[in-house]
Amino acid sequence: MAQAPLLQLTDISLTFGGDPVFDELSLTVHGGDRVALVGRNGSGKSTLMKVMAGLVEPDRGEVILPAGVTVGYMQQEPDLSGFATLGDFATSELDAAEMYRVERASEGLKFDPARPVETASGGERRRAALAKLMAEEPELMLLDEPTNHLDIEAIQWLEDELKMTRRAFVLISHDRRFLQELTRATLWIDRGAVRRQEQGFGAFEAWRDKIWEDEDMQRHKLDRKIKSEARWAVEGISARRKRNQGRVRRLQDMRAERGSQIKRQGAAAMDLASGPKSGRKVIEATGLTHAFGDKRIVSGLDLTVMRGDRVAFVGPNGVGKTTLIKILMGEIAPDEGAVKLGTNLMPAVFDQARAQLDPEATLWDSLTNDPGMRVTGSSDQVMVRGMPKHVVGYLKDFLFDERQVRAQVKSLSGGEKARLLLARIMAKESNLLVLDEPTNDLDVETLDLLQELLDDYDGTVMLISHDRDFLDRVATTTVAMEGRGQATVYAGGWSDYQTQKREASGEPVKQAKPKAAKPEAKPQAAKPDGLSFTERHRLEALPGVIDRLTAEIAKLEEFLAQPDLFHKEPAKFKKATEALVERQTALAAAEEEWLYLAERAEA
Repeated sequence: MAQAPLLQLTDISLTFGGDPVFDELSLTVHGGDRVALVGRNGSGKSTLMKVMAGLVEPDRGEVILPAGVTVGYMQQEPDLSGFATLGDFATSELDAAEMYRVERASEGLKFDPARPVETASGGERRRAALAKLMAEEPELMLLDEPTNHLDIEAIQWLEDELKMTRRAFVLISHDRRFLQELTRATLWIDRGAVRRQEQGFGAFEAWRDKIWEDEDMQRHKLDRKIKSEARWAVEGISARRKRNQGRVRRLQDMRAERGSQIKRQGAAAMDLASGPKSGRKVIEATGLTHAFGDKRIVSGLDLTVMRGDRVAFVGPNGVGKTTLIKILMGEIAPDEGAVKLGTNLMPAVFDQARAQLDPEATLWDSLTNDPGMRVTGSSDQVMVRGMPKHVVGYLKDFLFDERQVRAQVKSLSGGEKARLLLARIMAKESNLLVLDEPTNDLDVETLDLLQELLDDYDGTVMLISHDRDFLDRVATTTVAMEGRGQATVYAGGWSDYQTQKREASGEPVKQAKPKAAKPEAKPQAAKPDGLSFTERHRLEALPGVIDRLTAEIAKLEEFLAQPDLFHKEPAKFKKATEALVERQTALAAAEEEWLYLAERAEA
């Protein structure tokens, strides 16, 4: 039974720059709720959370917060001005008896409360803001990407804390495993509307796909009705002097309904092009030892990376994962040992800090000023995998609209910056990808697509990530860096590493979760799981058949609409009429066949 409402949003409408973000949106959060807030990048998740926190005022509607209910919001960019240290900020709202909570959280989240604010990194500031929120224990916690800048140990600590809390929380995160472990309900923002399902994130994708398939089915049925009524209207001109005006109005209403439907945003049209094959042995490292001062990064590591390997580097923040990759790439010389690089390597690098992007540059300049993408003699085209392409068209492939093309990089969200950097990397041929925290801020659909691209990539991948689910999906080898120079090579992804580590220590081993399967490519019409191979292929092909017949019918109807055609060209009139009837019959049969197969697949 649901507890009393903590927060209610009623008929909320909000626009930014003339574009509607939400229109008459309503939702309720109850005591004890554990809610995943999901949606595509740019759908308004963070904006909705700010409305819930009272930081953004809606244009219309009402935000109802019962008296005495406290709401805490963890901002992605916390304001620490006026505080000398991170600890001063984190304890600013606590009584003396509650100070221990921040100290405990600082140990779990790995930041130093004594660190001066002016020297703290962005990640340390975010961890202090998260510790502040956890220590204050509001009735409702609003958490916007809390796992960004946390290593896997800190993520596990936070996950355990949230599992034990009795407080309600709404959670935005790109980390699938984190969402699956913690949430019991899902709020999905899609095209300005919010749907709620009383199941956690683990059930989200099946729920989303079913809604989209139902939409596609209803849209196709409506299209069939419109086509049928439109044929009646055209034929009725010659068959009757007086048409049924009720049917005409219904046709107009159906067309208006179809026009008002909001098109779903497609997936980013990302693609990876492998360059010429590298040598079979990509990197051979023997006896690697390296330190910064008295901090040992690695000691006596032997590692061989073969062509096609997916090697993940995991460990706490600051342990030296990025440094080790730079040693393996030949950018830093080790104190001891040797690195031998294979032949014909064409590396492409995705850096965690997005340092390759100039924050003051526009998106247009970020592509056209890249020497590797520049097209000689052209100011509006870039070279994409060996072919020239217009800048705007290529940015649209990565879900940017024309208004953003001349915007500065610093105006982009974290997910948009990640997509822009992926656009630069994926324009070039490569056979070695180095990905340092590529999953931060990406939405679920883009993460799925990135995983598929890495699965199909012919080259080699070296990967740093704290996303346990992504590691399980991608990695074939894991290098675990555990501090004091200790680096151990394990077969498989994160879960495989954990299992092998427990086995080596003699701990009892829990049944490992199966490795997540590669998401299936979604057919155009419906998910044809219950069909034979031939029927499945036919279902996928029918939308193209229907489109072709519809286009041919439109051309024939336009031809037959010529004045005096019957008198001037009776033979052509007769032939075109017969062709029109033939194609209308074929269209009706194809539509019926599509409905039959789609309904069988759905059942």
